[in-house]
Amino acid sequence: MNFLICTDAEGISGVETLDAVMNTESPDYPHMRERLMADTNAAVSAAFDAGAEKVYVIDGHFHGCNFIKEKLDGRATQITTRDFAWAIKDVQAAAIIGQHAMAGTMNAFLDHTQSSTRIHHYRFNGERIGEIMQVATFCGHFGVPVVALSGDEAACREAERFISGISTASVKTANGRNKAICIPEKEAEERIYAAVKAGIENRAAVKVIKPKLPYTVTIEFNRADYCEEHCADYPAFKRIDVYTAERTVTEINNYYEVM
Repeated sequence: MNFLICTDAEGISGVETLDAVMNTESPDYPHMRERLMADTNAAVSAAFDAGAEKVYVIDGHFHGCNFIKEKLDGRATQITTRDFAWAIKDVQAAAIIGQHAMAGTMNAFLDHTQSSTRIHHYRFNGERIGEIMQVATFCGHFGVPVVALSGDEAACREAERFISGISTASVKTANGRNKAICIPEKEAEERIYAAVKAGIENRAAVKVIKPKLPYTVTIEFNRADYCEEHCADYPAFKRIDVYTAERTVTEINNYYEVM
């Protein structure tokens, strides 16, 4: 069995502030990177202990420049988001580490979908979803279940709502949108290890989110100019009102087609 781990930063253990994930000049940013590697390595260890032969990892936050490469478990293979398309065909299960809840989620730390500045809501066939389901939909298209997730409490509840059978590891709770209360870091690593190992061992019971094509993606933006710019950059999207763009997805070849 081969395994894939997708990471984000907002749901990483020990990360309590917006600056830690968005401001590379902040003194909190280096700590986020250290915790990103610790959480990722906990997941990598769990995967190998559960029988994985190969483990791919993706640095999925912002431009993918957050990993401390020399601190990544040497058994893992780091790939980029653009490699997602070929890697997903080489794995049998996946996990999401450090995830946040979708835009508009109550009691969630740094809730957003892609961009808290630009995007208000993202919908799949009219149902509001976030990045968790985007990853699960892409993986599911190729028959791969997302078996485990770590993040804040709200992200874990979101994953459980959409993905039956998934194992989750909550490492923090929100104290207002921009502040979190984190559990002890060692405990967080233990929870992540346990969730990933259990997810792999129980992967046959996890729901595969396989989309039925064609489907409709609808994005509601926070400002009219954001909508205009998106439609100009992505001609497949058609503007349906001042703030909203929509497109029909007829095939899925890469991850960016579910975003």
